[in-house]
Parts: sequence; structure tokens; C-alpha cells
Amino acid sequence: MKTRCSTPLCALALALASAPALADINVGVVFSLTGPAASLGIETRKAIDLMPRTLGDEKINYIVLDDATDPTNAVKNARKLAVEHKVDVLFGPNLITSGVAMADVANEEKVALLSQAPIEVAPEKLKWAFRVEPSADIMVGRAVADMKARGVKTVGFIGFSDSWGELLLKALTKTTAEAGIKIVATERYARPDTSVTGQALKLIAAKPDAVFVGGSGTPAALPATTLRDRKYAGAIYQSHAVANKEFLRVGGKAVEGNRLPVAPVLVAEQLPDSHPNKRVGVELVKAVEAKFGPESRSTFAGASWDGWLMLEAAFGAALKTAKPGTPEFRVAVRDALEQTKVVGANGTYTMSPTDHSGYDRASPVLIEVVNGTWKLLD
Repeated sequence: MKTRCSTPLCALALALASAPALADINVGVVFSLTGPAASLGIETRKAIDLMPRTLGDEKINYIVLDDATDPTNAVKNARKLAVEHKVDVLFGPNLITSGVAMADVANEEKVALLSQAPIEVAPEKLKWAFRVEPSADIMVGRAVADMKARGVKTVGFIGFSDSWGELLLKALTKTTAEAGIKIVATERYARPDTSVTGQALKLIAAKPDAVFVGGSGTPAALPATTLRDRKYAGAIYQSHAVANKEFLRVGGKAVEGNRLPVAPVLVAEQLPDSHPNKRVGVELVKAVEAKFGPESRSTFAGASWDGWLMLEAAFGAALKTAKPGTPEFRVAVRDALEQTKVVGANGTYTMSPTDHSGYDRASPVLIEVVNGTWKLLD
């Protein structure tokens, strides 16, 4: 027996029943919220709470998972997000080792990864892997330029005994060679270590004009503290990965005078009005501090926010040709990310098929720790 639909209400009901369900935009987020890198992951996560929950008529869901500072967990989380939750993009992580591992999942599942860590992947894996963070060469090179300007002739290095430490040492080796500065000592330590006395004594014995600490977060305060305790009087430089409130708290007086290159958002109000990233940076700082309290800003939150600006443009472009939750939408998001042109809080980006970061080398600024705060130098 056939059922006839003779009323407008009945016809509307049938039309709705036969129409495909509208899917939300799903963003799969992986950060280190526990473990040794938690101070970074927590800072990076801050911007997630500020990101819009809608884009036009589309709802946006952020599914946040903790990798516990473990690349194995990061891979499991990425696969769960891509396969089970069918996310439209992977966002994070804040560790290079986790990001490189997640890039494999991104390529296998054909979902774009927008990394908050400065990952480097093989050319054949570049298609689905993007990053917000600038290369180590750009950031370390900014510190080395300051060393040269101050007349530094020799430098010692102490950094993590992992991929981040290795990346910074490689960048320091390259940029100091170009600047005519000699590396006279190289020491390593593990993130969870509670003492670097032996390494500090070896550095001091080499008598470098400056020491570069290749660490991140609060564990990077340990070498500076130890060097000052042992009466080292030379200049100390840190990587851009220490730029958060907890580093200042843990380092205290020992990190006074430490210099580091950073994304401009950290000192947004101190930037000249002509700086291209000042407006976005000041707006983000106000939003972060309104939610998380005074001096809660960080470049890690800035990186996440710039990532959102990239996704906002990519989602807008992808919605013109495909529906969220489909393979076609994932491809459209990937294609749009490759055309990114964004002036953000952390810097200015222009991506291309051959450059999946596009970070402007002129974006970083140099700062110094003065009276427990960040002061813009240049």
C-alpha cells in the first residue's frame, strides 16, 4: 500500500527526512596537558577557550585530548580523532616529536595537521602537514644577531637531550658559523633532570662570552639558575620556547637579564604602532588576560590563535565546495591552508605549495627579563 502526501506539512516532513544531516565542523586538538611539557601545552590550550564555536551557520566542536608529553599517545589520539571522530583537521601538538609522528597519521588518513610545534617532515609527507611555529633557524638567528652586535666571540650550549635540543643546537651551529661566532662547549641534559651542576662547570671552564640554553618551558630555567649560582657572569640566551609566566616564576632572579627571541604578542603593548602584528596581538592579550588573569599571555597561546585565524579562512573557503565531515571537506581545508595569508598575533604568514609555514623572518622581536617581566629590546 502506498502512502500519499497531500498536505504541505507532510511534504515538508518527507523532505526533511530524506535530506542529508548537516554535520558540524570538528577540530581534533592534541596538546601536552600533563607530563614534563605540560607548562607549554597548557599555555597553548588557552586560545582554544577563546576560539569561536560557530562560523556563520556552522557549529564548531573542539575535541581536546592530552598526549601526556608522550609521542605514542599523540599518535593514538590523532588516529582516534581522525578515524573515530572524523575530524576535519588536526590541531597541535606542542612537541616536535609528537608533531612529526602525528604527521604520519595526517598523511595516512588524509586530514590536514596544523602543528603548533615547528616540525620538519620529509617532502613526501609535506602535503598534509602544516605548522604555525617558525623554524629554529629564524628564531635562534635573531638571538645570534644580538650576540654579534654585543661583540660575543664565543658561545657555549646546554640543551635538552632530545629532538628539540638537537634542533636548537643545529640552528645555533648554522647561525653562529654565519656570524663568525665559535661554539666552545656543548652540554646536554634531560627534561626531568633536577641538576646540571656537572654540565655547568664544564661550560664555565670553557669561558664562553655567552651561553645559549636550548630548552623549553620551566626546565630551561635550571641551567640559568645553576650557572648564576656558580658565578658565571656572561650573557645567557634562551630559546623562544621559554616564553611563559611559569618560566619567570621558576627562574626568579637567576633569569634576570636573560635574552630571547620571541613572537611579538608577548610584548604587544610595547611594540611601535607601525608594527604589523601589534593590533592583533593587543586584542589577543586583552582576551587572554580577561579570562586567565594578569600576565597570563604567552606566545604559545598566540600560536594557537594564529592557527585559528588560518582555520577560519580555510573553513570559510572549504564550505563553498563541500560539507564538513566528508573527505571532500578535508581536501578543501588542506587546499585552502596552502593559500594562507594571515597577519596574526605571533607573526605574519604567507603559505604556498612549497612552504607550509610561511612565517615572515622579520616577525620575531628580541626581549630581556627585567624585574621579573619581559622587556622589548628590538
